[in-house]
Amino acid sequence: MAKYEFNWKNFNFEKVTHSVGDILLMVMKWAVEITTMAAFGYLIIAVFVSTDTEKQLRRENRAYEKMWGDMKRREKLVSGVVDELNLKDKAIYSQVFHADAPDVNLPVTDLMAAENDTIEERNIVMNTANRLDALSSAGDSVTENLRAVLALLTARSRGKEGFWMPPMQAPLKDLTYTQIAASVGDKINPFLKVEKEHDGLDVIAPQGENVFATAGGTVFEVTRSRKGLGNVVGIDHGNGYRTRYAHLGTITVSKGQTVSAGQTLGTVGISGKTYAPHLHYEVLRDTLAQDPVNYMFAFLDPLRYMEATYMSVNTRQSLD
Repeated sequence: MAKYEFNWKNFNFEKVTHSVGDILLMVMKWAVEITTMAAFGYLIIAVFVSTDTEKQLRRENRAYEKMWGDMKRREKLVSGVVDELNLKDKAIYSQVFHADAPDVNLPVTDLMAAENDTIEERNIVMNTANRLDALSSAGDSVTENLRAVLALLTARSRGKEGFWMPPMQAPLKDLTYTQIAASVGDKINPFLKVEKEHDGLDVIAPQGENVFATAGGTVFEVTRSRKGLGNVVGIDHGNGYRTRYAHLGTITVSKGQTVSAGQTLGTVGISGKTYAPHLHYEVLRDTLAQDPVNYMFAFLDPLRYMEATYMSVNTRQSLD
């Protein structure tokens, strides 16, 4: 249909015609308007309308945020436990090997204890790689620590002191953490029902089970009695170390005899003043009572050693 416009100059209606330029300009105008409206509509949909995939991703992000907070708190807790274990390990190392523990820097601890644990998504891979490198470095440090221990023992075995080993074997065969009872410290006496100093470790075992020397040495004490600790065998291991095995049923060694590690000393009994059959095992260094559990890391795996430590500390009732 043709379009007409009124011409005020001629006072007449004239047919409207469009040039090619006018048509192109009009098309461009329509294209801009359509593009603008489409972009505005997409923006509204993107902001206010979420797809199922976007909703799922948001839920996962919220879950990850919560998990990250829990992991951060656990890392700080583990860091504190590691620091306490390091102090305890240094004390044990000093007691057992008569030397300071090698200085081992564990960068993984620094990473775990970092105050600022916020990680951008693009840095997660890099952070994970750094932690893996730190763990690898920590493993290398442990290896160097073990080498230092072996070097120390080898040096002493060739020196004037002669070969020696602390009492680190088990006094009973196939000893498990469930046999561990009260260790050194104030424990409730089963007869007096009050706390009394306990100088050894109670190891639960049936009567007649063999008792073994935890290191080589010379028997300095053989006592047969119906009182106190009952039948007792004591071994001098040198370098200030002595062990005593009490409440024995039978004794198979004599005073002055030289024994080797793992040699049978007698059997578990109920001699002396005891509440039930068990082995009362003492470790002394320069006449001072040590906690025998600290010497069990040599024949218990880390988990069993931790469980044995827990049992010895939390058992308040002694058997003698």
